[in-house]
Amino acid sequence: VQLQASGGGLVQTGGSLRLSCAASGSIFSINGMGWYRQAPGKQRELVAGISSGGNLNYVDDVKGRFTISMDNAKKSVYLQMNSLKPEGTAVYYCNADIRATGYSGWARYWGQGTQVTVSS
Repeated sequence: VQLQASGGGLVQTGGSLRLSCAASGSIFSINGMGWYRQAPGKQRELVAGISSGGNLNYVDDVKGRFTISMDNAKKSVYLQMNSLKPEGTAVYYCNADIRATGYSGWARYWGQGTQVTVSS
């Protein structure tokens, strides 16, 4: 199982970016997907999460600006980021709780990270 993230880049304050993350491999089921970020010198933190049932979770400072969505058929999760701020500069990682084919348990998989830089 692999997760491939894309969509990062350099954007000015107030701009927008859309991150994408696709899961591939022998996947039986996905329970939920999400996005984390890690800024230099800081711990990785949850940005947004979405369950297979559609429940959403956002960190307070992105509420109203970021939107997470999931396409079950494409095994993909997206993060639409609007009104970006310099403090949003970080490496963004996607993750997914996946039950691989032939396994009875769940495991959390991570993408490789994509850099988002917001200039002031």
